[in-house]
Amino acid sequence: MHADSARSRARLIQPANGPSLQEINGTVRTPDAHAGFWRTLAAYSGPGALVAVGYMDPGNWVTSIGGGSQFGYLLLSVILVSSLTAMLLQYMAAKLGIVTGMDLAQATRAHTGRRTGFVLWIITELAIMATDIAEVIGAAIALHLLFGMPLVVGVILTVLDVFLLLLLLHIGFRKIEAIVVTLIATIMVVFVYEVIIAQPDLPAVFQGFVPQAQILEPAQLTLALGIVGATVMPHNLYLHSAIVQSRDYAREDDAEKRRAVRFATWDSNIQLSAAFVINCLLLLLGAALFFGVDSDLGTFSSLYNALQDSSLAGAVASPVLSTLFAVALLASGQNSTITGTLTGQVVMEGFIRMRMPLWARRVITRGLAVIPVIACTLIYGGSEQALDSLLVNSQVFLCIALPVSMVPLVWFTSSKRIMGTQFANPRWVTMLGWLATAVLTVLNLKLVWETITALL
Repeated sequence: MHADSARSRARLIQPANGPSLQEINGTVRTPDAHAGFWRTLAAYSGPGALVAVGYMDPGNWVTSIGGGSQFGYLLLSVILVSSLTAMLLQYMAAKLGIVTGMDLAQATRAHTGRRTGFVLWIITELAIMATDIAEVIGAAIALHLLFGMPLVVGVILTVLDVFLLLLLLHIGFRKIEAIVVTLIATIMVVFVYEVIIAQPDLPAVFQGFVPQAQILEPAQLTLALGIVGATVMPHNLYLHSAIVQSRDYAREDDAEKRRAVRFATWDSNIQLSAAFVINCLLLLLGAALFFGVDSDLGTFSSLYNALQDSSLAGAVASPVLSTLFAVALLASGQNSTITGTLTGQVVMEGFIRMRMPLWARRVITRGLAVIPVIACTLIYGGSEQALDSLLVNSQVFLCIALPVSMVPLVWFTSSKRIMGTQFANPRWVTMLGWLATAVLTVLNLKLVWETITALL
């Protein structure tokens, strides 16, 4: 009876184009059920790091540091709530992939027609392009700050990361995960050092994690909505549901799937906690050094210069701080080389059931992302302000794509028909999922409206 039920669920949604990310599906070995907790966790750790990259990309940096410089430690509670929401949604994405054997794109396509699948693919591709634009801008500005490289040259050089990706794919997925973890650790070490030097007000820090009514005031609320609305990246939900299947757990054994879900959740929450810490460090840096200072810190260059300006950063200002900031920015930008390409493959194969070589996929995606950045750079004479404006406007596509990914995710993982009774979300998880979907969708629609009215 139990086996028949499992087979019945499996027939509900079947991938027509084979397993998700077939090249890496089931390639990472995991220990048997008798292995210890830490050994098993080590085997399942990795996918969470690739997902966490999206929660600390260059697009969030100016917002977090700006929030600290404008309002001190007030918005730490917003980062906390946003991170908890992200953990909930990524847990659902991982569970969907492990239990059904399908990523979110495949599952969505299985419940829609061909035309609808094509439209959803276009929307999601635009979101991936928007994310890639942010990473291109971050990496180009980092190269400019570190080596004095013209922005146009830096943008063009980001196309060369295609060769880096091809090299990484040849050394194995496990090593790719290790490289991403190393880059994340680099970013964290840099900002831990800078925050220690900045000496934040610890009592005020702890108070900042408690939501306060002051957040609802217009100026604070606008920035708070920006932090929340930009936290959950839709492409991460597709990516996570695919890469958790890189582990070789027994696909037909419910006990094995429960074990895989458990450790995938541990991995995700640990890595997202690291992203939470980094985002908090960014805000702490802005609050400790620049709160109350009358200065425009709206661009990466202004932040870089402020960190070595004693009139702004005080006695701790030094070229070392600014250089480390640029190094961390470059590391953040390079992480997208891996995650953006893998996500693009997932949505293309899932929504329109089309396959192409990864090098071609990467050239097309990065090429399309580079074109508007180069055009903007040339038209505005290499102005970083113009690039930052492009970065902000590119986030509109992320807003549009968000409900396209979140609504089916919550629906699928809450369905006993699809997930089975033991894997479907409990009622309280379902309620939190729909609440998060509604709130984030409203916030992102508000951001879209504000962007449109600002352009008119």
